[in-house]
Amino acid sequence: MRIKICGLFREQDIEYVNEARPDYCGFVFAESRRRVSPALAARLRTRLADGIAPVGVFVNAPAEDIATLYHDGVISIAQLHGAENGEYIARLKEAAISHGAPIPVIKVIISKELKQEAPQTTGADYYLVDSGAGSGKTFNWDLLKSQKFEKPWFLAGGIGLDNIEQAMALDPFAVDISGGAETDGIKDRQKILQLTAMAKKGNTQ
Repeated sequence: MRIKICGLFREQDIEYVNEARPDYCGFVFAESRRRVSPALAARLRTRLADGIAPVGVFVNAPAEDIATLYHDGVISIAQLHGAENGEYIARLKEAAISHGAPIPVIKVIISKELKQEAPQTTGADYYLVDSGAGSGKTFNWDLLKSQKFEKPWFLAGGIGLDNIEQAMALDPFAVDISGGAETDGIKDRQKILQLTAMAKKGNTQ
């Protein structure tokens, strides 16, 4: 099972993920207590170990700004949590290509949209199902049992040591964890190590 540790904003956070080796880590560029500036993200990125893909988290950001971060190597994937539609994603991919290469895109699907007929957004490479951007709350995971996704999907929202196994049992492409890897609002080395180890163990079961 793949795992993403999101919301890194300190040098210690980078040290923790370098030790744990999750598949992805996340830098939040949207409004959040975990928000990083492009300059800080670039500095943290230089310390990130090879093999951990840095994901930029955005809400209705200008496509060119995301493409620049991608071109500069600060991020390797864009995660979109706003009202970005298929037209926006096409613009983003075009802007990234103008800088030299296509950009993979993760698009959030809010859990309440699962009750609708076709929540998927054209043009995304992955989906991320969450109860709400940065809410840190779980939703009724039973909604996922009848849902068919046309692309690989991440599961986010309130996942931690107490329920990661249940989350993995739903067979997402990856689990996305932020608050569940923290203690008192700060990334916790031991939790990151444990969560990552549990996800990796799931690959052999």
